Formats: sequence, structure tokens, C-alpha cells
Amino acid sequence: MSLEDYPMKRTMRGLATALAALSLASSALASPVCLQAYRIRNTTVVDSRTVLFHMNDGTVWRNTLQTPCPALRFRGFSYVLRGEDAVCDNQVPIRVIESGQVCMLGKFTPASG
Repeated sequence: MSLEDYPMKRTMRGLATALAALSLASSALASPVCLQAYRIRNTTVVDSRTVLFHMNDGTVWRNTLQTPCPALRFRGFSYVLRGEDAVCDNQVPIRVIESGQVCMLGKFTPASG
């Protein structure tokens, strides 16, 4: 490799770093996925970290909680919406029935029914 190749290599590395940072920033700024509460038919707790939201139209959304919520699977949960009638990812806390443990919803992703 000649000395002339070093500036190009450094420029390409800088460009790759900038693109990676831009990708992270754009995903962080992406609008949250929100489910209209009146369209939620029911929920299924899969495990201490996963809740499926079954919609009236037959679609299913998977929510991966931000942290494990151990009593969730056996006790069920409730949530209180403030303002809009929507359940948005990374914004709505859920409370485990009986234990009172509070856990935060995480990201919503489409799931198969």
C-alpha cells in the first residue's frame, strides 16, 4: 500500500462511521408504534418478557418488555392510558395484578397469529 492510499482509507473509515451513527440516530428518532386501545381484542402473555396483542382485524403485535416481569405470566396485567387512547411502545407501564410489580412495554413488532 502506498502513502497515497492512507487518506482514502481514512476517509472511507470516517464515512462508514458517520453512516452507522446516522442509522442509529434515525432509528432512535423513528415514531413509536402505537396500537389503538379499542382495537385490541385481547392479550396473551408468552413469558416474563413477551406479550402478544391480538387485534380485532386479526393482526398480532409482539411486545418485548424492557426488562423481565416474572409474575406477569401467572397474574396478568393492567395498564392505564393517559391522554390518547393508544398503547405505544416504550411509553406505557403495565402493572401486574396482585403483586403490583410495574414493568415498561418495549418495542412492538408484527407477529404471526
